[in-house]
Amino acid sequence: MKTSTIKTLKYLSAFAAFSVWVYMLYSVFRMGGDFMEQAPYCMGGTMLIFGILTGIFKGLERLEKRV
Repeated sequence: MKTSTIKTLKYLSAFAAFSVWVYMLYSVFRMGGDFMEQAPYCMGGTMLIFGILTGIFKGLERLEKRV
């Protein structure tokens, strides 16, 4: 893989993660309830989404170093 392809994949994965995160927040806020009910979903979803993004970035960086 070329370096430009890997950088493009990084941008696309960041955009996809951000889009999923915004949709997740929208869904949590629509479900109603007070802050104490929504907080675990917001925190857990955010940690999961950006944890996966971090893993993708680390994998792409290792691939980028190999090229």
